[in-house]
Amino acid sequence: MSRPLDEATVVAVERLLSAERLARLTALTGSAAAAIDLHQETLRVSASLMNVIATIEIALRNSVDENLTAHFGTPAWLTQPPAPFQWKKIENDLAHKALSSAQRAEYSKLSQAEKTELESKAFPKGRPQNTSHLKRAVERRKQIPVSNGKIIAETTLYFWKRLYSSDYDQTLWRPTLKRTFANKQLKRADVAVRLEHIYQARNRLAHHEPVLHQRFAEATASIIFVTENLGMRTPNRDAPLAALIEDDLEIMQQRAQALHDRLNGYRGRPEGER
Repeated sequence: MSRPLDEATVVAVERLLSAERLARLTALTGSAAAAIDLHQETLRVSASLMNVIATIEIALRNSVDENLTAHFGTPAWLTQPPAPFQWKKIENDLAHKALSSAQRAEYSKLSQAEKTELESKAFPKGRPQNTSHLKRAVERRKQIPVSNGKIIAETTLYFWKRLYSSDYDQTLWRPTLKRTFANKQLKRADVAVRLEHIYQARNRLAHHEPVLHQRFAEATASIIFVTENLGMRTPNRDAPLAALIEDDLEIMQQRAQALHDRLNGYRGRPEGER
């Protein structure tokens, strides 16, 4: 914290963050001011972790895209995968939701004249009477071509980690996705559990919940696993992804160690000295 908070500010900040959110830290430290300080330090650690996970997510989805584009022979594999392959319903819905989001983003950039021009494509036989404004906008957006890269940018980590689940063992992992983690000693489940740890951490971070202690250890181990194995035949600390996040990972671990040391310091003090 840049400066100590006076008593009135502590009371106001406690109300803003909520006493319930600060309760465990307040009980640990015996001080609302110390709890607020630790809360903010926890958010800084979370930001460092989210920064690393964001890079992992981008690298993973681009690696999968390259792999599946080659496997299916089309860059449109996400929304139009060639038969006989079929998505499970949840992945199919997520893929088309990403397409819709990408089209919505492009639609927002158009002038009114350009939006109106799309209407003739949306309703080649003329717009039916009583068509709502929302329905018109939806049908207009559907006419906008978007690149596969823009659709991928709208997907979630949940989608990508699902591709390594048992649901796609026979249709994706065995015929092609195993090449994204080319170490023959690795099994699909090895990758899936690591991606799950990263996903769970990201999910908590997205809801501004802390990732500490065992969760942090699992997330860190899984991040290292992915960085050293993505695209590699053997684990390699000098792998491109590992090299890319090396500095960010070190900063994250240093901040987390300092925070854990502070938390452990409070736990080691008699209650009356907190």
